[in-house]
Amino acid sequence: MGLQDGLASLRSANRPIPEPAANELLLKVHAACLNHRDLLALKGQYGAIKPEDRVPLSDGVGTIVGMGNAVSGFSEGQRIVAPHFVSWIHGLYSPAIFAQDLGISRNGWLAEYITIPANAAIVVPDNVNTESAATLAAAATTAWHCMVSFGGLKPSDLVLVPGTGGVSIVTLQLAKAMGAQVVITSSSDEKLETCRAIGADFTVNYRSHSDWPKALLEATGGRAADIVVDTVGLASIEQTIDASAPNGRIALIGGLAGMIDKSPNMSGILGKNLTLKGITSGSRAMMQEMLNLVAEKGIEPLVDSRFASDDAPAAFAHLTSGNHMGKVMITFT
Repeated sequence: MGLQDGLASLRSANRPIPEPAANELLLKVHAACLNHRDLLALKGQYGAIKPEDRVPLSDGVGTIVGMGNAVSGFSEGQRIVAPHFVSWIHGLYSPAIFAQDLGISRNGWLAEYITIPANAAIVVPDNVNTESAATLAAAATTAWHCMVSFGGLKPSDLVLVPGTGGVSIVTLQLAKAMGAQVVITSSSDEKLETCRAIGADFTVNYRSHSDWPKALLEATGGRAADIVVDTVGLASIEQTIDASAPNGRIALIGGLAGMIDKSPNMSGILGKNLTLKGITSGSRAMMQEMLNLVAEKGIEPLVDSRFASDDAPAAFAHLTSGNHMGKVMITFT
């Protein structure tokens, strides 16, 4: 059985505690969180088929219980997080980062112990709780890359984000903490009500409004989005373009709506002078900046549900159902 078999691929295993190599930290894991990429990896749809003994999950938090040779600046007992691309420390993206990707090309957080390179590690601030720290590596770092590193977010901006999953909800929380306004779209009025309670300025039910960009403009008084954190992808790009303001920045991070069978309308892109960019998570430097804001503003990312480590398949099944809001978490005792 290989990892392309979906949920049936998951099974528990007893292994020796890993030994940290030189310049590595050994962490005892407290909690880990799921992302859509984890489901794709199980189905064999995220790069090459993974080895059957690959440990999944890209988000997590742990405490230092051991250090390899040449490690300095850390001490046992510190809580640690890290970007899942552990070799992307700073600077521009390179495809080479996929060679050291937690949960994909390197063992991830769904284990009692994990080793990570010390230069990728970030000490969790005292005022950030452990559960919040576990949610941040993929979703929140991606949101930061989209809105700040790429989007150049200003307090006067309007941010549009479709859906209510992990990236969408933390995008809402981060954007509001930086003073921007936020539009959330969903097919669930109940979820949209929760988004308004969290701080969303405008909400649109795209199932009730097939022309949701028009409904968005009506809700905002004619104001379109300056930044789009696009979890849906090119299959709905025409509507995304319609919902974008002149000089808008569209960060493409997902493809939940499926594939596109034609080229997008170039007149909309050119006429509004839009910028479209593919975003693949972010660097350690981006994660550190984001974590500084989380600590400063007291942001607590929304955790939808918690599962014990022995019940990990149920956590994956819950994420697959699409009924969640925010993050799905697995905890270790």
